[in-house]
Amino acid sequence: MPSSPKSFNAWPSSSSSSIYSRRSTVLILCSLIGVAGFMFGFIAISKQGLGSNCKYAERRSVSVVWDRTGSKASEDTGGVSDEGQKRHKVMGFVGIQTGFASTGRRRSLRQTWFPSDHQGLQKLEEATGLAFKFVIGRTSDQSKMAELRKEVAQYDDFLLLDIEEKYSKLPYKTIAFFKAAYALYDSEFYVKADDDIYLRPDRLSLLLAKERPHSQTYLGCMKKGPVFTDPKLKWYEPLGYMLGKEYFLHAYGPIYALSADVVMSLVALRNNRQVGFVQKSVIHLS
Repeated sequence: MPSSPKSFNAWPSSSSSSIYSRRSTVLILCSLIGVAGFMFGFIAISKQGLGSNCKYAERRSVSVVWDRTGSKASEDTGGVSDEGQKRHKVMGFVGIQTGFASTGRRRSLRQTWFPSDHQGLQKLEEATGLAFKFVIGRTSDQSKMAELRKEVAQYDDFLLLDIEEKYSKLPYKTIAFFKAAYALYDSEFYVKADDDIYLRPDRLSLLLAKERPHSQTYLGCMKKGPVFTDPKLKWYEPLGYMLGKEYFLHAYGPIYALSADVVMSLVALRNNRQVGFVQKSVIHLS
């Protein structure tokens, strides 16, 4: 008996169609996930190549405002209002003293040994244990302040002091620097340097890391000389009557370092003019 003709359906059954549909959906989702992963990885690599990293996204420049309320907290930090900010731990903090006329000097330093970007400064700190900032005060010249704000926005490597930037007030700027540095950094040494030097951070790091017999240490040159009491002379000293005929032995030079104990003594002073007279008793050569 001849078999009945077999018929074939040209279209899949409803169950087969459902299976194919689910498979297609899964394949599409997998493809989308793969594309998204590729794009995410590409963006991450691109950002890393441009030096953009969350670790360096935080602003590094600091503006220090003096707290004149006389509170106990401000006394402990030398009058610096830190608003509960945690002190950054480093072996040494180096403040490069600069002024409004020293734009070219800062440019030269950034082109040589002073890193000009966050990542470079961070790597230098990790390699040497030293943190670096340019230190500058303020001026009533609004055009100069505007230029400074542009430079701060571009490089973000400043410690801005609430003190007038003026040659005759450099001693007060020095004290303001050490007080601000002590309030912001938990450091073994605080280094004051001029902006016209070529520094080797690696060698400075080795010098500061050496063990010393005194916790109150000064590293640098010392100087003494005659006190000029004639107002007509260039180096006339208005307080000459308090000093005598000769200056006491004092810190001098384009760079020197004070240990944390010495800086703490400076911070504890209520009158900045006392600094010169106690310096000799708290500093030991190493």
